[in-house]
Amino acid sequence: MSASGSIFKEGENCWVTSEASYATPLIDCANYYLALHQAIIKAKHSIFIVGWDIDSRIRLLRGKDEAQSDAPSVVSDLLAWKAEQNPDIKIYLLRWDSSLAFFAQREMWAKEVWDEKTPDNVRTELDDTIPMGGSQHQKIVVIDDELVFSGGMDISTNRWDTRDHPVESAEREGPDGSYSPLHDVQIVSAGPVVQRFSELVRWRWLRVAEDNPVTIRETAKNAIDDPLPEAWPDSFEPWFKQAECALARTIPFMDEVEPVQEVRHMLLDLISQAERVIYIENQFTSRNEIAEALNRRLKQKPELNVIIVSSYEPKGKFECEAFWAGRIGFKKILMEGISDDRVVMSYSSITDEFGRHASKRIHSKVMTIDDKYLVIGSSNISNRSMSLDTEIDMVLHGNTEHNRNHIAKVRNDLLAEHSNRTLEAVSSLMREKQPARALMEGQLAHGYVLTQLRDEIFTDQASGKNFFSSLSDPEEPLIPPLPTPGGSIMPIRNPRRRTIMIGIGVLTVAVFAALLLTASHFIPWLSTDNINAFLEESRGTYFALPTVLLVYVVGGFFFFPVTVMSLAVSAIFGPIWGPLYGILGALLSSACMFAIGKLGGNAGLRKIGGPKVEAVDNKLKSSGIVGVAAIRMLPIAPFSLVNLVAGISSIGILQFLIGTFLGMFPPMIAKGLVGDSITQIFRNPSPETISYLVGGIILWGLMIWGSQKIAKRYQARKQAKKTKADECVA
Repeated sequence: MSASGSIFKEGENCWVTSEASYATPLIDCANYYLALHQAIIKAKHSIFIVGWDIDSRIRLLRGKDEAQSDAPSVVSDLLAWKAEQNPDIKIYLLRWDSSLAFFAQREMWAKEVWDEKTPDNVRTELDDTIPMGGSQHQKIVVIDDELVFSGGMDISTNRWDTRDHPVESAEREGPDGSYSPLHDVQIVSAGPVVQRFSELVRWRWLRVAEDNPVTIRETAKNAIDDPLPEAWPDSFEPWFKQAECALARTIPFMDEVEPVQEVRHMLLDLISQAERVIYIENQFTSRNEIAEALNRRLKQKPELNVIIVSSYEPKGKFECEAFWAGRIGFKKILMEGISDDRVVMSYSSITDEFGRHASKRIHSKVMTIDDKYLVIGSSNISNRSMSLDTEIDMVLHGNTEHNRNHIAKVRNDLLAEHSNRTLEAVSSLMREKQPARALMEGQLAHGYVLTQLRDEIFTDQASGKNFFSSLSDPEEPLIPPLPTPGGSIMPIRNPRRRTIMIGIGVLTVAVFAALLLTASHFIPWLSTDNINAFLEESRGTYFALPTVLLVYVVGGFFFFPVTVMSLAVSAIFGPIWGPLYGILGALLSSACMFAIGKLGGNAGLRKIGGPKVEAVDNKLKSSGIVGVAAIRMLPIAPFSLVNLVAGISSIGILQFLIGTFLGMFPPMIAKGLVGDSITQIFRNPSPETISYLVGGIILWGLMIWGSQKIAKRYQARKQAKKTKADECVA
């Protein structure tokens, strides 16, 4: 025990002890994002954001709050606005680098997106220092070194929800469509504890960045009886005052960093202090060591009850066979020799009066020990959170009656939300002899209710010790550290996002090239001579046009050069019908490849391209028909590749086809002269046929040159009009 009576022991179950002058929980993401928005607006000196994810697209405000705010709602717009409004402010964004496993939800080119959307006083870095299989899981925002947000919530997709968690909500939309109700908890704090968080975020920053962040401001060292800091969010009153607290971390073995497992030791020590009620809500419960500690304490204290709230349905095979199977084993250990009346392992769900059903996804990481201790952090009760991921938990000690009452209030408030009761009703239930049993009885229909977990309906794995858990919930890195010539060992990091993307690109190109090579080898008709012969047979028949269209479409799929096809068609069908057939074939082939590009873009290719492709896309949209025509006249990329990229872009198909027609038909006329002249030269060489060939080639070149001049002049005139319009508005 420390001098204050807490169990906090620096260097054993915590990193540091400190005090929070003020602190209040922020329950569910709508409250956190509102508080964060208000604090960012007030920031004057510095903002540090460290997260598993920091998504530039997230709207922090919704509804009336968004409509009435003078500041932007989208987080990237808000930070850019703040940075431009105050050029002296320094903003640091540190996001976990590796994101391949979360491709559908996360921005693949996060750093490039942030760099493009924000001014120079906003710095973005990607943390790639975590060992193989681990993640950067701390979620921290420090503002002006006087205010800190910490807990389980990221600025990420599929997070936002309100405390009433409606069955359906138009605002709950993510990259994959609508998502189910989601529950989470953050805490905002002020006072001396902020200095410790300020030290932590700077340490994290310096591990990956070359530039030194601003020094810690003295305000973080002020006395605990100071007034609320200026950055405190106006909509939230502090619950805790002058609360003793500790910070517990998980740090895996990294370059020149010794691992620490303070979170693990803290949870075990906290459980050993419980007398009446342990309340846990957590995304995962798969750490058997915690289950053993709970079971041991339940046997030591016959009056003790354990109430756990988690999620109901797993997402995907890996989560099911790792964490849900692990929860079966966790429950078996926890319940061994314990009465069912003393333990609740539950989920919160609703079936409303219209018969619509939903269950909450629990993402929070909260624990209360009677009214003595409150944990709000980033750590799941999982193997990886105890040893492999980077974590930070804030533990408040009920060092005064006021703070003890508010620890109980946090627990009761959360249970009231999950069981559709009032705060007073839950407070009364917690005073009964068997609070766990009382909590499960008498719940009302058509509101959220707690139901005992039955994970066996999802998996028959009993322990969670399997292939899936070894990848999803490991205790050690997936690849062990390697010895170095100097005698030390070097941890193997997660592959960098850029490395992964380059590897995917190289593999895609290699596979595509192999397919083309295979096609050319096993498809004997895919050659210039065979195509010419095929077209020659159709000349003078009713099948001439369908044959040409088929050649263009099939050739487009195999990236066969359009110039070769156009010359062949012109040579065979003459200078009049050749260009006409050719342009119809080119338009049909363009439309087919455009459609494939559109489907691929919607499936995620647009995301892989990142901000650079977005910039090209914007130029293509702004230039429109003229831009497409210019690209067609000057073949800077293969015909089929242009069609695919156009489909991935935002340009409309009608604009694209008109631009293709204007860009390709004049050169096709020139190619008709060239192609027909080549045929005539072979059949009847003469000065006349040679002059047609030379004239056609010159005309072709002049059309390319002229189209570029026209496109540049059009763009310059359009830009001048835009500039003039902007000046008029200003």
